[in-house]
Amino acid sequence: MNDNPPLYLGFDLSTQQLKGIAVTSSLKADHEVKFDFDADSKGFNVKKGVLTNPSENEVFAPLTMWLQAIDGVLQRFKDAGMDFSRVRGISGAGMQHGSVYWNNKGEQALGSLDPSKSLEGQLADAFAHPYSPNWQDASTQAQCDAFDAHLGDPTRLAFLTGSKAHHRFTGPQILRFRTKYPAKYQETSRISLVSSFLASIFLGKIAPFDISDVCGMNLWDIKAGTWNERLLSLTAGSTDTSDIKDKLGAADVPEDGGAFLGNISPYFVQRYGFSPTCAIAPSTGDNPSTILALPLRPLDAIVSLGTSTTFLMSTPYYKPNPAVHFMNHPTTPGLYMFMLCYKNGGLARENVRDSLPPSPDAAGQWQQFERLASMTSPMGQSSDLSSPMKIGLFFPRPEIVPNVRAGIWRFIYEPNTHSLMAADETMWKQPEDDVRAIVESQFLSLRLRSRDLVESPTGPNAHLPPQPRRIYLVGGGSRNATIARIAGQILGGWEGVYRLDVGENACALGAAYKAVWSVERKDKQSFEELIGSRWKEDEFVERIADGYQEGLFEKYGPAVEGLDLIEKEVLKGEKSI
Repeated sequence: MNDNPPLYLGFDLSTQQLKGIAVTSSLKADHEVKFDFDADSKGFNVKKGVLTNPSENEVFAPLTMWLQAIDGVLQRFKDAGMDFSRVRGISGAGMQHGSVYWNNKGEQALGSLDPSKSLEGQLADAFAHPYSPNWQDASTQAQCDAFDAHLGDPTRLAFLTGSKAHHRFTGPQILRFRTKYPAKYQETSRISLVSSFLASIFLGKIAPFDISDVCGMNLWDIKAGTWNERLLSLTAGSTDTSDIKDKLGAADVPEDGGAFLGNISPYFVQRYGFSPTCAIAPSTGDNPSTILALPLRPLDAIVSLGTSTTFLMSTPYYKPNPAVHFMNHPTTPGLYMFMLCYKNGGLARENVRDSLPPSPDAAGQWQQFERLASMTSPMGQSSDLSSPMKIGLFFPRPEIVPNVRAGIWRFIYEPNTHSLMAADETMWKQPEDDVRAIVESQFLSLRLRSRDLVESPTGPNAHLPPQPRRIYLVGGGSRNATIARIAGQILGGWEGVYRLDVGENACALGAAYKAVWSVERKDKQSFEELIGSRWKEDEFVERIADGYQEGLFEKYGPAVEGLDLIEKEVLKGEKSI
């Protein structure tokens, strides 16, 4: 038995931390470390990892802080006794959409690093702009309007690039950067995403974009597999797109998510003791990396129940629309990553919890919440399936799906007549009826927007209606048994509802698995095949609720239609944000 098996590193450069994890070929975690920007960085007055300029809705992070963090994380690995010479491959994940602007000194500086000095001290002058806009940035409304209109409407933009224009997306951000900082834009030699920035540091030269993360820019034509000339022209402010293509490194976006980009920079060999043959694979976005934290099969869904709610699914179908996101799968050609993002998730549920009669502590409040959700009948209906349904929208923050201001709307929906009525206090008992309604409305929205991407199973379950195969829950809400049960009742999942427990390191773990696959795959072995053959499900997954339940799943069908009508009704009277 080899006492010193090969190791593979995965990194997650997120808003508040840089996390690192080392795994063996058998996918066993060997070391885990993190660098918290607020607590551990020196010389940066950040709060929750970012700086802000509220007058312009800007949110951004200092690039040198990230450089400090890379050295910091590697030092912590070293202090923990890690032998870097065992590392055969590295990949990473970066928060999506953020951009890094290198000047013409950048590539040379990366290739001539002095191992006796820090990254921060040597690369501070390698950037045309010292900050990277964060995904929370909302300064680009004018640029988003221009993107949505440039090809005709948001639907056309979504069809080509996988998403309509969003504040955080890189194309609108580059357009704003060019107009706000024209001299810095001219000084820019190359533009990286956060993921490719991370790969560039380890590679010792500017790394290309990842085939999945490039889809978060509103610039990449997903079906054509190339840059959209009209959108490049809009961003560059010129019909001559050669300059912006040079800045993007447009000629080099590897289709292979596990491509060998090169060996690790000599800086890390000499400073930390890495093997000079350690391979660097493309780094991807944080959301694509999350679906690599397990061998997710097509029609499996991951639902992240944190402060916000995120729904991720691997699918062979490309059916974009302005309400959702589609991206290339980070490892598997022919598959796409379908994503829904909601601002109102755990916060909305907590607001309802807090409206209940006071308990001594939060645990008591949640017990009340679970009891009421379990006691209340689905959709607040009587036993008569044609009786009125109680459906609400609960948005303590402005929402993006649908795009409305903060507010609460409660309706009574008549499934037989497809009619709506605003609920008053005689029809809707507050806050008790809100408890099940908030959970149901969140899962009904997921079912509404994913229903065209699911299909009936084959084999002995072929008689079942279209639905996901499995539902994997992650995040704090996944530990609430009642929420898990309702998830299965509404979303289905003919194999059940599971909790995926990989701690807080799903993105870094997915990146580490990607490094294993990149280096150890045979011929055309897929990520799912290699990782699936080594992944020990019982160590990471627990079945926590039934999925599809005959009769109950069908009962929620009319409720999906009711929610759709309610959203349209609310949008009629709301000013879009």
